[in-house]
Amino acid sequence: MIRAAMPGDRAAVVALWQRCGLTRPWNDPFADFDRARAGGAVLMTADGAGAVMVGDDGHRGWIYYLAVAAERRGEGIGRALMTAAEEWLRARGCPKVQLMVREDNATALGFYAALGLERQAVVTLGRFLD
Repeated sequence: MIRAAMPGDRAAVVALWQRCGLTRPWNDPFADFDRARAGGAVLMTADGAGAVMVGDDGHRGWIYYLAVAAERRGEGIGRALMTAAEEWLRARGCPKVQLMVREDNATALGFYAALGLERQAVVTLGRFLD
């Protein structure tokens, strides 16, 4: 069962993201969790084995931090989280979902390809606003 994460789930979800190697020192995952809940959603399995952050920027839907506990991979949890995230976006009228994967993460790229996601002909640019 997939449900919306609540404030009390914050520490457990961030710990999962950290165990799965999705966090980086320059991003505060606790702040990301809070911002997502304020304008998007963090969805998670009832048992805490998986979680995903989803949002709508008004033009496209975005998925971040899709994580499944290592010992639970291969059970369909990642697929269920993607389905729930896409349903959340469809309910808001999003025409397209996008996500970013680090180019050296072959496992994640293979997972998303198996779900029918395709590489897009775009370059992501950015800078910190500190």
